[in-house]
Amino acid sequence: MTPTPPFSVCVYCGSRHGARPAYAEAARTLGSEIGARSWQLVYGGGNVGLMGVVADAVLAAGGRVVGVIPDTLMKREVGHPGLHELHVVPTMHLRKQMMAERAEAFIALPGGIGTLEELYEVWTWRQLGYHQRPIGLLNVDGYYDDLLRFMQRSVDEGFLSAEQMAVVQVGTEPLELLLRLQALKLAGGGQGDFGRV
Repeated sequence: MTPTPPFSVCVYCGSRHGARPAYAEAARTLGSEIGARSWQLVYGGGNVGLMGVVADAVLAAGGRVVGVIPDTLMKREVGHPGLHELHVVPTMHLRKQMMAERAEAFIALPGGIGTLEELYEVWTWRQLGYHQRPIGLLNVDGYYDDLLRFMQRSVDEGFLSAEQMAVVQVGTEPLELLLRLQALKLAGGGQGDFGRV
């Protein structure tokens, strides 16, 4: 019998720690839960901010970590040296495409414009039919409350369907959100064709 490959989760998050200790605590908890299940983290390859926290937590708990980083950031010495795989790519687009290809689900932790851009891009790719993989938003200490209100306004104003709004699974507890995304993947939400993006 062939063993089931580990669940592979792409995490988008800040290259800074943020103003509240809760952000790093959530990143550490999320990473620990991924690692404790021998699952795989796919992320942006950095060793700084929440990126470094989540990667270190996965590694410490026994999970596998795959990083994808553009060469411009690698030259600034922000690449994590202790990963199972660290792919250095020439462009940001290739970075995001490879991350998506290696993942079965996506979670956004608190972060800045880079995190938001990654979340919206993978959400847009799903809307356009490039994949059916689950997407989660970990709303730590209400960090994303205003964003969620704005997105609901987009629905109310007719720019976003209620069905598309419901695609993003919102949670406040790392383990609960991880298990919800895994259940969606097991229910058939794993298809993807990122060669078209």
